[in-house]
Amino acid sequence: MLDVARLVWSFRKTASLPTPGAPYGGWEDQKMELRGHFLGHYLSATAMAWASTRNETVKQKMDAVMSVLSECQKKIGTGYLSAFPSEFFDRLENLVYVWAPYYTIHKIMAGLLDQYTLANNGQALNITIWMADYFNTRVQNLIARSSLERHYQTLNDESGGMNDVLYKLYGITKDPKHLKLAELFDKPCFLGLLAVKADNIAGLHANTHIPLVCGVQNRYELTGDEQSMAMGTFFMDIINSSHSYATGGTSHQEFWTDPKRIATALSAETEESCTTYNMLKVSRYLFKWTKQVTYADYYERALTNGVLGIQRGTEPGVMIYMLPLSPGSSKAKSYHGWGDAFDSFWCCYGTGIESFAKLGDSIYFEQEGKGPGVYIIQYISSSFDWKAGQTVIHQNVDPVVSWDQNLRMALTFTSNKGPGVSSVLNLRIPFWANPNGAKATLNKDNLQIPSPGNFLSVTREWSPDDKLFIQLPINLRTEAIKDDRPQYASLQAIFYGPYLLAGNSQHDHEIKTGSVKSLSEWITPIPASYNAGLVTFSQKSGNSSLVLMKNQSVTMEPWPAAGTGDDANATFRLIGNDQRPINFTTVKDVVGKQVMLEPFDFPGKLLMQQGNNDSLVIANNPGNSVFQVNAGLDGKPDTVSLESVSRKGCFVFSDVNLKAGTALKLNCQQPDDGFKQAASFVMQKGISQYHPISFLAKGSNRNYLLAPLLSFRDESYSVYFNITIEKFGQEATIFE
Repeated sequence: MLDVARLVWSFRKTASLPTPGAPYGGWEDQKMELRGHFLGHYLSATAMAWASTRNETVKQKMDAVMSVLSECQKKIGTGYLSAFPSEFFDRLENLVYVWAPYYTIHKIMAGLLDQYTLANNGQALNITIWMADYFNTRVQNLIARSSLERHYQTLNDESGGMNDVLYKLYGITKDPKHLKLAELFDKPCFLGLLAVKADNIAGLHANTHIPLVCGVQNRYELTGDEQSMAMGTFFMDIINSSHSYATGGTSHQEFWTDPKRIATALSAETEESCTTYNMLKVSRYLFKWTKQVTYADYYERALTNGVLGIQRGTEPGVMIYMLPLSPGSSKAKSYHGWGDAFDSFWCCYGTGIESFAKLGDSIYFEQEGKGPGVYIIQYISSSFDWKAGQTVIHQNVDPVVSWDQNLRMALTFTSNKGPGVSSVLNLRIPFWANPNGAKATLNKDNLQIPSPGNFLSVTREWSPDDKLFIQLPINLRTEAIKDDRPQYASLQAIFYGPYLLAGNSQHDHEIKTGSVKSLSEWITPIPASYNAGLVTFSQKSGNSSLVLMKNQSVTMEPWPAAGTGDDANATFRLIGNDQRPINFTTVKDVVGKQVMLEPFDFPGKLLMQQGNNDSLVIANNPGNSVFQVNAGLDGKPDTVSLESVSRKGCFVFSDVNLKAGTALKLNCQQPDDGFKQAASFVMQKGISQYHPISFLAKGSNRNYLLAPLLSFRDESYSVYFNITIEKFGQEATIFE
C-alpha cells in the first residue's frame, strides 16, 4: 500500500536531492527527529515477505527503495545515510537532547542487512559497510576527543540494537573493526547487571535494553563467549518469572516495574508492542541453543497473544502501540489507540509490519550435525521445502474451537525428486497439552507420546505415502499474575491451551463461584449452533437505520460498524421460555414463538419489561422477560413485533418520532398507524457472531463471554479476573 517516493522523501532531502511529493506523517513527518526509522523496518519486512512469497510487486518496491538509498549515500559522500542530518549526532555527542538517532540508524542498517541476506541484494551490503565505516570513524573520534565514558553516555539515549546489527555485519564480513565497533555498543551499565545475575532492571526503558540482549546473544553465536550466553539466559529467566504478563509481553508505560509487582501496573499503557517483538527474538536464540520446549512455549504464547492482536482485524496499517490489560480495557482507548495507515508510523508500526511479514518464522528449525533433522515448534498450517531431508513438509492444523477441545495436526510429504534419506522429525508437546487423550499415529501405527514439555521424535525415510497425525487435548487453566503480594493472589488470567481469553466487560473483573472442583463447572464452551440464534433488531429513521442497542439503557442507536463494541451491544441471543436456544434463519422461523432476549456480551442477563410506558432494562428476571414474536404490526414481511407475554396487548415500542437515543419502552396503547410502525422491527441475523473459541464463565454476580484476546478490536475487555472460588484445589488451577 505504501508509496516509495513518500517513504524515501526525507532521505532525499537530507542528501540535497530533489524531493517530489511529500513525506508521510506521524513519526515520519519532516519535523520528527526519529524520521527514517520506519523505512528500515520496511526494508526488513519486504525482504521477509519476498523470501516467503517471491511476490514481484514487493521486489519492485524494495529494489526501488534500495536504488534511492544508494543514490543518497553517494550524494552525501561520507558513508552517512539517514533521513535526518548528521548534526543530530553532534548534539548527541555533546549531550544535547535529540530523539534517539542511533535507534534509527540501527533500523536502517538492519533493514539493509535483511535485504542482503534474505533478498540477495549485494548493493545493500555495500551500503551497510560504508555506513559502518562512517560510524566507526565517528565513535573513535569521539573517544579520542573526549573519552570512552562520553561514548557510553551517548548510549543512555535509546540506541536500538546497534550492537546486534554490527555483530551481524561482522558475521558476514569477518572484519575485526566491525567486531570492535559492535562491542563498543554493548552497554556495560545494563549488561553488567545481567552478568552478575542481578534483577535490577526496574525503572529501565524496556525497549532500549531488550535489543542489547539480542546483540549479546548474537555475540555468543559468533564468538562462543559463554558469559554472553549466560546473560541472555538470565535475562529471559527474570522476565518470565517477574516482569511479564499473561500475554508474554512486558513493560508498563514502556518501563519495567519492580519484580513481581505488576498487578498495580495494569493500565491502558501496559505492554509496548515493540517489546514483544524483541522478546520473541530473545526466546528464539535460547531455543536454538538449548532445544528446550519452554522457550518454544514462550514463543507461542507471545506470538499468539502479544502479536496477532496488535492489528485491527484484517485492516492493514491499523495497529496499536500499547496492548492494554487493565479491567475494562479497549485497544481503541489507550493513549495512542489505533493508528492510521498513512499518518502514524510509530515504532510499533515498524516492528508490527515485520511481525506480520515473518509469520512463517520459527515454525521449523533445522538440526545441524550428523543427520537431517527438523524441530517443529509451532502448530501453524504451512509448507516447508526441506532441502536436507529431500522432501516438502505440509503441515495442516484444524481450526481450534471451544466445543471440541483438541488440537489436531497432520503432516504429509511431497517428494523433492532426490534419493530418499533417513531423517528425524521432532514435534513439540506443549506444556498446556493434557496427556490424557493425547495420541499420535504414523500411517496406521500408534506412536507413544512423551509427557508435555518434550518432543515426539520420529525417524524415517519420508515418502508421499506417509501421514503423521497428532491430537493434543486442550484444557482450560488459570494463571496467577506475577505479583507476590497476598492481596493479589486471586488475580488470575484464564487460558484455553495457548489462547489467553478475555471477557467482554466495561470494567467488571470479579468472578465469584460456589463450591466447585474443576474449571469446567463454571467455564463452559459456547456451541457453534448458538450463532444461529443471534439477532439484531432495527427500524428505519429517514434515510438511515437505527438498531436496538443495550448500553446503560436500552435505546435505538445508529447502525454500528463491526468490531466497535456497539455491534455486540446490538446483538441478542434468542432463548425459548423453556431455556432452550432458538435458531433464526427467516422471520417465519420465530413468528408465534415465545422468546427471551439475552445480550450477546452479557450472558445470563435478559431484556426485561417493567410496566406500561416504562423503559426496558437489562436484568435477570425471567418472569418479566418473555415476549411473543408476532408478525410485524406494520404488515411488512420482514418485520416482527414483540408482545409481552405477561401483559397481553403491550408491545416493545420506540417512538412515533424516532431518533437516535430513543429509549425502548413497553407500550399498551390502542394501536394506530404510528404505534404500529414504532412497535415493528426488522429482525435479521446478529451483527456480532461468537468467535469459534468462545466460553461462558459463570459467576454469582454476573457471567462473562470469553474469547481470545487476539480477536478483540474496539470492544472493552478484562484479561485478569479476581477469582474467588470455594474449595478450589491447586491442581485445578493448572489443569481442568
